[in-house]
Amino acid sequence: MSKVIAIFGAGSGLGASVARRFAREGFQVALVARRKDRLDALVEQLIVEGVDAVGFTADLSAPDQIPGLVGAIRSHFGRIDVIEYGPISGEQSFVSAAQLTPAALAKDVPLLVLTPLAVAQAVLPEWMERGDGAFLMTTGASAVHPVPHLSGVGPLMAAARNWLYSLNGELAVSGIYAGTLSVGAFIARSEIGEQAASSATASDAPGVGPLVDPDDLAAHYWDMYTKRDRIEQVHPAPHGS
Repeated sequence: MSKVIAIFGAGSGLGASVARRFAREGFQVALVARRKDRLDALVEQLIVEGVDAVGFTADLSAPDQIPGLVGAIRSHFGRIDVIEYGPISGEQSFVSAAQLTPAALAKDVPLLVLTPLAVAQAVLPEWMERGDGAFLMTTGASAVHPVPHLSGVGPLMAAARNWLYSLNGELAVSGIYAGTLSVGAFIARSEIGEQAASSATASDAPGVGPLVDPDDLAAHYWDMYTKRDRIEQVHPAPHGS
């Protein structure tokens, strides 16, 4: 039976590149996104390219829906081997720490903190029984290196990153891997990346690098998944590293 990767927050940038990269290694692909029209278009495009992909429409800001969603994916494919979680969109934004309000922070807690936990809880019994599995989580570089005026989603991604480090430490002995890719730039071909590119060059944004190729990010994920020699990859690499 072919292995299966479920991509949560799939879009035309990183999600599509991860789907293609893992499909080249024989994976079937489940794509999860909220907007059905864009999801259907992405699935159709990938199928034309030879990717065995199926779309599942879901609101990832509702963690209580995750058990049913994961059950539907498993029912269709028979198994889930890898999760890639990265549902950042233009609806999340940076704000200065001095202006960050409790209400603004609380708004994205389900999407960025609670739902990843719900996904992990839904897949871990299968992975523990099999002795294998991988949870890959995409965050921004502000989760690793806080930057003035770039707060907002950063504290929440930092909380999820903290949890993921502990998850890997607890489960690696059972054959389960958890890793995070922290991206310090806009992603080319993604909705938010193309919006940024059309309004101004990404390098004009303070603390944010240029557009990065999602194929490079997908290559990092495949390398992390296969080697399991690091918990975190930051891309682009920080200056001086």
